[in-house]
Amino acid sequence: MQTIATRSAPGSKGQETAKRVRKAALKRFAGAGYAAVSMREIAADVGVRPGALYNHFPTKQDILKDLMLTHMADLLTAWDTARFPEAMDPLERFVRFHIRYHLERADEVFISYMELRNLEPDNFEIIEAERRRYEAILTSILHEGSAAGRYSVDDPKVATRAIIAMLTGIPTWYREGGHLGEHDVEDLYLTMVRKAVASETRKFQTETG
Repeated sequence: MQTIATRSAPGSKGQETAKRVRKAALKRFAGAGYAAVSMREIAADVGVRPGALYNHFPTKQDILKDLMLTHMADLLTAWDTARFPEAMDPLERFVRFHIRYHLERADEVFISYMELRNLEPDNFEIIEAERRRYEAILTSILHEGSAAGRYSVDDPKVATRAIIAMLTGIPTWYREGGHLGEHDVEDLYLTMVRKAVASETRKFQTETG
């Protein structure tokens, strides 16, 4: 996996400043869009001179790359350490994990998907490699489930992208305190995903049951 490289000054003060830069940039990019944000605005939010940012991130592009890489690294680590009942179907595990994780990080999700277009080619390839690592988790679940007769999927890779796109869209409309709670959303989307990949036998049982 790619490492996240910055030029943060050594010591806790430098690390703290870099952390504040990330936080300020995250808020700015999510609110106004990457292209509309200047390094001067980020510096003002952090409370430092614009030139001081370059001690931590050489360019605005480096901040965007850092935010996206951090998001993907945290996502993959969270999946590796997630705890679910052993008997839970792997597809249900993935759907519930993805929804829970992303609902708690709406800004990170927005940037990681909507700002891909603003990545320079080399950085895009780096981020895409990490996204493919995450997609491979679901692709493997669908492939193995299809082989076992639990699901019916013609192309697991295409199905993976469709499912992840559907689940990742939830933070754009979900609002805490609405008529649907997070668990309700999980259940509804899990049902849709299951129907989308159901084997013909299971579809027949559902329709006649």
